[in-house]
Amino acid sequence: MTAVSPTTIAERVVEAILAQKLSPGERLGEQALADNFSVSRTLVREALMQLQARGFVQVQPRRGWYVVQPSAEEARDAFAARRIIEAGILETAGRPMQQVIRQLRLHIDEEQRAIQGADAATRAFLLADFHVCLAENMGHRLLADTLRDLTARTTLAATLYQSDHNAEQSCADHASIVEALERGDAAQARALMLAHIGNVEEALETTPPPPEAAPGERLRATLSPVQR
Repeated sequence: MTAVSPTTIAERVVEAILAQKLSPGERLGEQALADNFSVSRTLVREALMQLQARGFVQVQPRRGWYVVQPSAEEARDAFAARRIIEAGILETAGRPMQQVIRQLRLHIDEEQRAIQGADAATRAFLLADFHVCLAENMGHRLLADTLRDLTARTTLAATLYQSDHNAEQSCADHASIVEALERGDAAQARALMLAHIGNVEEALETTPPPPEAAPGERLRATLSPVQR
């Protein structure tokens, strides 16, 4: 049996975020994690400190560890970083792409099966993982690790700000990007990727709700004549 390390625990937490099984603001109890992975709380604490350094959790004095709740500004920053990295990756798409395209098509087939099925967690994970898969298959291992973290950050933002971006549309966007790569049109693939990331960001409801009216104003509005 493979020993569970703090890094293993940290990666499982990030995977759960990508699958939208962990929500922003959710508490991560040290003892519960230790029991789940059958390890000591010391190892769990090391994993949580790794996640804290990567910006996924924060500790609140006398309360414990919690998944971060990204601000609207932090969400915009993560999307901007993704645009820079993913556009840069696609600018290097001039070399033979047959193997890359084959792997990406297999990934899209998985996405489609997950969309047709009932497993929302698998669907969310695969749609997010497409971007990591692209970087990995194009040989950008270091960027793939960075992109995994950024994609997890934007996933937290999508969960927190109730994104209404459609899963079927995301999958269709991915397919269009791969089709452009297959045609050898890296510029079009790059444009489609930027539009896709922009659409996901625009679907976030980051506008704060209007301030609540004072009690007297609310009562006047409530008792005003109905407009017919």
